[in-house]
Amino acid sequence: MTKIKMCGLRRAEDIEFANMVKPDYIGYVFAEKSKRYITPEKAAELTKLLDGDIVPVGVFVDETMENVIAAVKMGAVKMVQLHGSESEDFVSKLKNRGIPVIKAFQVGSAEDIAAAECSCADLVLLDSGKGSGQTFDWSLIGGIKRPYLLAGGITAENAAAAIGKLRPYGVDASSCLETDGFKDIAKMKAFAQAVRAAE
Repeated sequence: MTKIKMCGLRRAEDIEFANMVKPDYIGYVFAEKSKRYITPEKAAELTKLLDGDIVPVGVFVDETMENVIAAVKMGAVKMVQLHGSESEDFVSKLKNRGIPVIKAFQVGSAEDIAAAECSCADLVLLDSGKGSGQTFDWSLIGGIKRPYLLAGGITAENAAAAIGKLRPYGVDASSCLETDGFKDIAKMKAFAQAVRAAE
């Protein structure tokens, strides 16, 4: 079954919606430049409301090791997603502390796929950009051997085609789940149904 990750949750209502729709993962954005930014403290409050079967993930961009670890320790997240220029050493140090890591790769060439293939992260995420909502050239993925999350412009309308063609471990959505910048339960349900029906 293709895993579902819904990113950019920031309100108690968003968590209620997630508990209804039951994605496998939800994401909190801890990058201050993002319009979906929330603090780890706020995320910790929201995680208390989250269904225990859903894994909360913290999205960081070139954050310090201390701050990443602190977000996990306070119970805000159980897994971290690195969206910056974090090194393999940074990833392996987090893993050595028992923290599962998703490393994001912005795909513009076959070299980016090769780098993702070699990453020591637990999971890799292939994206078009930092929350651009645009798809990238899926033909670049080629014959990647490792499981990956597919992000960047995945919607209820194209999820089935993406899953049928690429067989990703999971799909990650954010902007397509929103109306006027906030999560929309109808769109979240439609996305989840499209992914589950694609199996």
